[in-house]
Amino acid sequence: MFKNIAVIGAGTMGAGIAAQIANAGHEVLLLDLPAREASAKTPAEMAIERLIASDPPQLMHKKNSTLIKTGTIEDDFDKLAACDWIIEAVIERLPIKKDLYKKLDAVISSDCVVSSNTSTIPISLLVEDMPEAFQKRFAITHYFNPVRFMRLLELVRGTKTDDAVMDRLAVFNETVLGKGVVKCHDTPGFLGNRVGVYALQVALYEALNRGIAIEDADALFGRPMGIPKTGVFGLYDLIGIDLMKDVVASLKTILPEGDAFHAVGEMPELVNQMIADGYTGEKGKGGFYRESTTGRETRIVEAHADGLSWRPFERVLPDLALEAADALASQDEPLLPLLNDQTELGQFSRAVLAKIFCYAASLIPQITTSPQDIDDAMKLGFNWVRGPFEMMDAIGFDKMADMAAEAGIALPEQLQAGGDFYRVSGATLEVRDHASGYQPVSLPEGAFRLQMARRTMVPIQSNQAASLYALDGDLRLVEFHSKANALTGESMEIVAAAASDHGKGVIIHNDAQHFSAGVDLNRFRAFIEAGDWQAMDAFLADFQQAVRALKYAPVPVIGAPSGLSLGGSFEVLLHCDAIVAHTNSTLGLVESGVGLLPSGGGVKETFMRWFQETGDWDEAAWKCWMQIGYGLTGTSPQLSTRYQYFRPQVDGTVMNKDHLIAAATKMMSGLADGYTAPTEPAFRLGNHDLLAKMDAFMRAGVERGDFTPHNRTVAMAIGSVVVAGADESRDVSEQDLYDRERKFFLELAKTQNTHDRIVGMLDFGDVPQN
Repeated sequence: MFKNIAVIGAGTMGAGIAAQIANAGHEVLLLDLPAREASAKTPAEMAIERLIASDPPQLMHKKNSTLIKTGTIEDDFDKLAACDWIIEAVIERLPIKKDLYKKLDAVISSDCVVSSNTSTIPISLLVEDMPEAFQKRFAITHYFNPVRFMRLLELVRGTKTDDAVMDRLAVFNETVLGKGVVKCHDTPGFLGNRVGVYALQVALYEALNRGIAIEDADALFGRPMGIPKTGVFGLYDLIGIDLMKDVVASLKTILPEGDAFHAVGEMPELVNQMIADGYTGEKGKGGFYRESTTGRETRIVEAHADGLSWRPFERVLPDLALEAADALASQDEPLLPLLNDQTELGQFSRAVLAKIFCYAASLIPQITTSPQDIDDAMKLGFNWVRGPFEMMDAIGFDKMADMAAEAGIALPEQLQAGGDFYRVSGATLEVRDHASGYQPVSLPEGAFRLQMARRTMVPIQSNQAASLYALDGDLRLVEFHSKANALTGESMEIVAAAASDHGKGVIIHNDAQHFSAGVDLNRFRAFIEAGDWQAMDAFLADFQQAVRALKYAPVPVIGAPSGLSLGGSFEVLLHCDAIVAHTNSTLGLVESGVGLLPSGGGVKETFMRWFQETGDWDEAAWKCWMQIGYGLTGTSPQLSTRYQYFRPQVDGTVMNKDHLIAAATKMMSGLADGYTAPTEPAFRLGNHDLLAKMDAFMRAGVERGDFTPHNRTVAMAIGSVVVAGADESRDVSEQDLYDRERKFFLELAKTQNTHDRIVGMLDFGDVPQN
C-alpha cells in the first residue's frame, strides 16, 4: 500500500484523482504552478474550491477536502522526497512532462513510484531519457473523468517496469480507490478511448451520412445496444463538442496508418460549423440539442445554405427502439430486433455494430490478448452494459458475419474461426485468450460481478423482474433486473420468496449501474387512469407484506446497493438488518417529487430511525416530515448519515462495487451467530398540534412562492402519517403505520396534479410545477 501520495497538476483530472484519494481516507499533496499574483489563490487552492462546488460531487463529503494539502512546484517540491507514489497529471505536452521527470528524479527516494495520467503519449517516449532505475518504477495510470464515478483505470507498463510496481499500483487502485484495473500494452490510445471513441465516431458518421434523425440515432445507439441513453449526440453535447473534436484529432495523430479509425477521424463539416458558431454543447449555446423558449429542440442533420436550423425535439421513440425495449423486458436478446429490421434504422444499427465489433476484434492481440480486457474497458470506462465480444457471443457468429458482409467489411482474423469468446466450463466462466486459449475470466481476489457469475448459476426462482439465487455458504441473493430495475409486483414476489426460502441469510444486490430508481411509475399511472383504487391498494399491501416478511425473517438480511437506490427500492433496503453500500450510492425517498408519499414502509422506518436518534416522538415526526417532504437524498453514504438513511454504527461501505458481495458475506457472518429476528416495535404518533405547525409552515411557503398548493397537499398527507388526528390515539402498531401510508397515498393518487406529475415524469422526464 502507499502511504504518502502526491498529485502534480491541479486541472480537472489531477484534482479529480486527488479527490478520490481523499475519498478513500488518505491524505494527498496536490501541487501546481504558483499564483499569477501574490494576492491570488494558487491553481491548487482554486482546484479545491471547484471540487467542493462540483456537481455531480467529486467529493463524497465536502469535509474530505481537508485531506488534500495544496502547494506549488516552486515552494513545495522538496516535500515530494517523502512520497512513495507521485501521479503526474500535467498538460499533455511531452517536453513539459520530460522536464518534470528529470526534476523529480533529483528529489524523490529510490523506491518512490511515479505514474503518469497521460491518455495519449506512449510510455516509451515519456521515459526514454530517464535512468533505468527511474523507468523500473514508472507506469501509466490513466483514469477516466469524472474520476469518482468512472471505474476504469488503464494500467500501462513500460518495457522495464518492475512487476512489483505494477502489482502495487493494481492492488491499491482496485482495493483502496475502487477502480476496475485493466492492464494494457503500450500502444497508441491504450484501450478504452481507442475503442470507445471509435464507436462514438462511427455512430455519428453513420447517422449523418444516412440522414438519420439524431434523436432516433441516440435512441438506438443507446439502451437497445446496452449503451448509456445519451447515445452519441447527447454524449457529445454533455462532454463538449469542441473537446471531442480535440480528442478525435489527438487519436488520429497517434494511430498507425491503415487503422480503421482514420475513416472516421475527421469531424464532419456540420460539426465544424457548429463549433465555429458557438454550438459546443451544454456549456455553449447548445449543440445537437438545445433548450429553447418553446421546449427542447434538436438540430437538423444537414447544414443548409442559410446556416444551421432547428426543429422540435421528437420525444416519441422509434418503433425499433420500443421493440428492443420489449425484448429486454421479456429477458430476450435486445439486439435481435435491430438485426432483423429492414428499415433504414435497422441498417444504421447493423452498420454501427458491425464496424465496432470488427474494430474491437482487429485489436487482438495488438493491444491485449484477452477479449475480456476490451469488454471490461467498455463497461468500466464507458458504462456499456456489455462489451463488444459479449455482444458478439449473444448474437452468434452467423449474424455477425452477415452484418459484416452487409457493411462491406472483411472479418478480422479473430472472427474468422467463429466460436464463442466466452464459455461456461463446469461452474467456471472462461474467456478465449489469443495466446493461451480458454482461461477462467480474470477478477481480483474477492471480486464478484453478478453479470459474469449469473452465467454459471441457475436461479431458484425467477421472473421478468427479479431472480433468487443460491450463493456459497447456503446464502440467498435477490437480483432486480427489470427495465431500470424498476420494482413491480413480480419484483416483490421474489423478495417475498427470499423471506421464505432464505437459507442462512439473504443479500439483495445487483451490479447494474443503479440498484433501482424505485417502483415502476407506469404501474401507478395505469391504476390512476383506470380508477382502479382497489388494485392500487392491493399492490401497496403486497409490497408492504413482502418487505415486512424480509424484516422479520429468521436470518440476517443485508442490502448491497450501488448507484441510485431511491423510492421503493430504498424502502426495501430500510427493512434490511444492515446495508453495505458502494461509496457512490445515492440513498433516499423521493416520492414527494411526483406528488406521492413512500408507502412501502419508508415513512414508518424513517420515523422510527429519527426517534431512535432523538428519543422524542414529536421531534422525530417533524424531522421525518421535513426530509421526506423535500425528497432529500444523500449522494454518498457519508452524506446519507444526516438523514438516518445510513447508520455508520450498523452499516458499511466499500470503495469498489466488485467487493460488495464479499463485504456483505463478511457482515452476514458477523450477524449470524445467535441471530434473532427483530421484535416488532411500538410507535407513538406526533402530538396533534404538530399538524397546525406543519400547515402554517406550508401556507407561508405557498404565499412566498416557495411551494405550490399541491406541495402543501402532499406535505400534509405525509404529516398525517406520523402525526395523530384530533380524535386519534397516539399509540399505534407497526401495521397501523403501514395502513396510514397506504391511506394517504391513495388520497394523493386521486388528485389531478399527482396524475399530471407522474405523466410528466414518464413522458417528458420532468415534473410540471403545479
